[in-house]
Amino acid sequence: MDKPGHHHPYRAAAMLEPGQWVRHPGEPGWGDGQVQSVIGERVTVNFENAGKILVNTNVVTLEVISEA
Repeated sequence: MDKPGHHHPYRAAAMLEPGQWVRHPGEPGWGDGQVQSVIGERVTVNFENAGKILVNTNVVTLEVISEA
């Protein structure tokens, strides 16, 4: 069991799954993106205006805009 305030490294990525639509909060120009794969904290997203980008969810929290 996690201690209060303890950050689990895969928690953010664990909430994501292929097929979901997301946005990168720091890159609005990339447009909406569809999750392609989730491996640990590494999430590959195909963004409308930027193509496939590998996102580290330890650094960036993607905003889910629709479920798969």
